Amino acid sequence: MEIEQIEIREHLRDHEPFSFLTDEELEEVARSVEVSYFRAGADIVSLGDEIRDLHYIRSGSVELFRRSGDLYNRLGEGDLFGQLGLLSGRPARFPARALEDTLIYFIPGELFKRLFDSNVAFADYVEVEDRTRLRQAAKQHAGDNPLLTLRTGKLVRQSPVTVSVSTAVEDAARLMTEERVTSVLVLEDGDGGETAAAPVLAGILTDSDLRRRIVAEGLPPSTPVGEVMSGNVSSVQRDQFLFEALLVMLRQNVHHLPVLDHRRPVGVLDMADIIHHETQNSLFVVRNIFHCGSHEELEALKPSVAASFVRMVNEDANSHMIGSAMATIGRAFKQRLLELGEEKLGPPPVPYCFLALGSMARDEQFLYTDQDNAMILDDAFDPKVHDEYFRELAQFVSDGLHRAGYVYCSGDIMATNKKWRQPLAAWKQQFTEWIRKPSAERLLHSSIFFDLDGVAGVTSMADELKSLIAQEASVQPIFLGCLAINANNRTPPLGFFRDFVLEHGGRHENSINLKRRGTAPLVDVIRVHALAAGSQSQNSFRRLEDTVAAGFLTASMAADLRDSLEFIAMVRARHQAWDAERGGEANNNIDPEVLSAFERRSLKDAFKVLANAQKFIRFRYRPVRGRQ
Repeated sequence: MEIEQIEIREHLRDHEPFSFLTDEELEEVARSVEVSYFRAGADIVSLGDEIRDLHYIRSGSVELFRRSGDLYNRLGEGDLFGQLGLLSGRPARFPARALEDTLIYFIPGELFKRLFDSNVAFADYVEVEDRTRLRQAAKQHAGDNPLLTLRTGKLVRQSPVTVSVSTAVEDAARLMTEERVTSVLVLEDGDGGETAAAPVLAGILTDSDLRRRIVAEGLPPSTPVGEVMSGNVSSVQRDQFLFEALLVMLRQNVHHLPVLDHRRPVGVLDMADIIHHETQNSLFVVRNIFHCGSHEELEALKPSVAASFVRMVNEDANSHMIGSAMATIGRAFKQRLLELGEEKLGPPPVPYCFLALGSMARDEQFLYTDQDNAMILDDAFDPKVHDEYFRELAQFVSDGLHRAGYVYCSGDIMATNKKWRQPLAAWKQQFTEWIRKPSAERLLHSSIFFDLDGVAGVTSMADELKSLIAQEASVQPIFLGCLAINANNRTPPLGFFRDFVLEHGGRHENSINLKRRGTAPLVDVIRVHALAAGSQSQNSFRRLEDTVAAGFLTASMAADLRDSLEFIAMVRARHQAWDAERGGEANNNIDPEVLSAFERRSLKDAFKVLANAQKFIRFRYRPVRGRQ
């Protein structure tokens, strides 16, 4: 061995993870190294570069940057970079630049991967430790798309222009002209002064309101704003993502959205602001849905729905962003079908609320899904007089959803089933019986009803059920114990030595069902904790936040569950997007051999977190003996 190679070998030996290698392995690395010198300020790796080598800092220091240009990390002698790119097969996400004159050892990627696979201690160091690696893997999908990562408050360009409900319309119009705005926020009288602690938002007045409700109706200029404003207005918090604000605007078909800091208005977001910020066209499928006039037109949007999903995945949106956007699209289909159904059948004879259940209610919907829904009817409902109307309406909606790609539920959990089309009082009685007189078998097929959300109609009925569930479930240990039993029915696909246990037989031979064996049991575990904590949230990530706040989980335990759910969900999402791009039928089954070594190891980490979480709830929520 040449003297230069001996010097390289000895330097590597003094730094982990190379200190874990055998003499033969160290010598092979030393013989394979290429050495490069970089002056201070020189670029070593640029954004998007293909990573072919492991970078080892022999001397000097290196800075890594985010896409935004913000400093991500600073490394020195003996540190590594480029390993995540090699393991994941992704291009460089963190540009690297020499902070001072720097000497880099370039270790071939193929040699690095071979050492990674053959030397456990070397691999464990590179990956830091299981949970940190999983966290890093989950964070890779946060994305850099402004629509998906920007907070709404960042787009607020000026303080809100406000008037009170008693302000004359002519004064409000004059103020809008002076301030060069197209809307003013309307506050309750007495709450509009500069010293008000918490002004109460009463509504909004826009140019459109002035045209339609004042000029067109011939009302006098002295008309109080409170009589013509748009009341009960939707709003967003300043720390919500921009994509969430866009979804609210599309769902409610509004062009101005008040932005709040808790209850205090801090500005108004205009649709033009979002378009100016390069919104992604994929999310405008919601608007197209509401322009459809028949089942056939809605069915024709199936390719657009798939395309929007694929674009979000390719743009590195995280699972919450994707799930929320896809659930909003699903809700829009339901809402438009209900509108078309009422046009066909006439107005409903009594008020009702159409429910979304399962993944749509949780804002965790992906591309491959069936329809799970139900209907709450007003307590004035008379089956003999009213049921035929609601049966036909439910059938109209269900048929339309099926044609649009939301296939009929194989378990018949749909509003077309009379059992799931009941008055509010009957629903309350049903949930009370499930909670107070539970059994694991009885709850096996009804846990989906504990993920519910009002989609259309009188959605306050759904809120009443959520409140009832939160109050009752948290004080019923037998119920929680039975849910915990069911949450252990679907185990992660790990064998004794942490090898994957694959499906046998059928069309998905030698694959893993990432929903049935991954995301679904994680959702089940999180639901148990959330119900115990009295949470009314539906989304799994929000439920984890509520559970930590209530003291039922530590922040670390919740982070493990969150990162595991995020990683498995994103592997599933990329698989579905890959199928959709190639014109195939999206599904939840994946062959682990198509994954990179990094993804396989991270997937095993996620399944291990699930297995431990199932053990935890099995002992924490034990049902009373003799009453299971």
